[in-house]
Amino acid sequence: MSVSTGTRGETVPTVPPGNPAVDTADVSALLERGRTLSTPVLRAAVDRLAPPMDTVAAYHFGWIDAQGNPSEGDSGKAVRPALALLSAEAAGVAPEVGIPGAVAVELVHNFSLLHDDLMDGDEQRRHRDTVWKVHGPAQAILVGDALFALANEILLELGTVEAGRATRRLTTASRKLIDGQAQDISYEHRERVTVEECLEMEGNKTGALLACAVSIGAVLGGADDRTADKLEEYGYHLGLAFQAVDDLLGIWGDPEATGKQTWSDLRQRKKSLPVVAALAAGGPASERLGELLAADAKSNDFDTFSEEEFATRAALIEEAGGREWTSQEARRQHTIAIEALDEVDMPARVRAQLVELADFVVVRKR
Repeated sequence: MSVSTGTRGETVPTVPPGNPAVDTADVSALLERGRTLSTPVLRAAVDRLAPPMDTVAAYHFGWIDAQGNPSEGDSGKAVRPALALLSAEAAGVAPEVGIPGAVAVELVHNFSLLHDDLMDGDEQRRHRDTVWKVHGPAQAILVGDALFALANEILLELGTVEAGRATRRLTTASRKLIDGQAQDISYEHRERVTVEECLEMEGNKTGALLACAVSIGAVLGGADDRTADKLEEYGYHLGLAFQAVDDLLGIWGDPEATGKQTWSDLRQRKKSLPVVAALAAGGPASERLGELLAADAKSNDFDTFSEEEFATRAALIEEAGGREWTSQEARRQHTIAIEALDEVDMPARVRAQLVELADFVVVRKR
């Protein structure tokens, strides 16, 4: 993966060699369509929550500020709603058929963000204080739980056979997402994690819900299970590519772009793909990194580490090959995702847009 220099001197992912340049205007239009069509239904769902959960959720989504005033905060890239609408079109129905699925997936995604921020101790998301930081841990837990419940309500209220099938896929994806978060937390306390374990964790934590997003609209549109399964295969591997890029940004990303602290994943002792690949590589840099991380796990002063100490660990990860391996893995997963689309009979325009979204995920800078 080629790189460009960020404002702090670290580098951030750009277009991988061999990939066509992404049509950002087309992708932006797809993302905006997903956001525009799903947001009114999403707002109506949040309005069902009892006070103060409705206000806390509105803050999380960027609709109001910490004082309760209307805001146009960053509510995320809306990749999952965009995929859900394209999923419906892949099944030959109007994109609007996928709106309940788009909203349900977005609710589950944000349930996970609320809980993850609290569990990880993240104080910033989308360039603002996280919910637990502003409203307290109890509200972050309760609102997350409420969003999860709303997701199932939104689908089941449709009262159709297709809605029941869609709900089963969503609940399975949700369970896998939770499995992935549990694995992620447990790995933080282990000295060594295999690459296979890391990929399984990231497939659960990120791949499962993206897989659901890109099948749920098709299911609501009446697609058979084979079609839905192939779309899920695309989404699962797209999720692994997405997470690989996220792992790169979690170490080397520009805080002004990511909205997180410098060396974010290293501060949380995360066993992300670059770290795990570096530890598995062998050689002097790998061995020295292993020694440092083992000492970090036992250190009482970890929270006071300097920028230079984290920079040293990042440099060792890169020297051991963890950064390059993760870049190549993002490209590999991207290729597998695109190949899965060949098994689905869909309009050529929809396939092209799914490819463009996949390209965007892998080359995104934030």
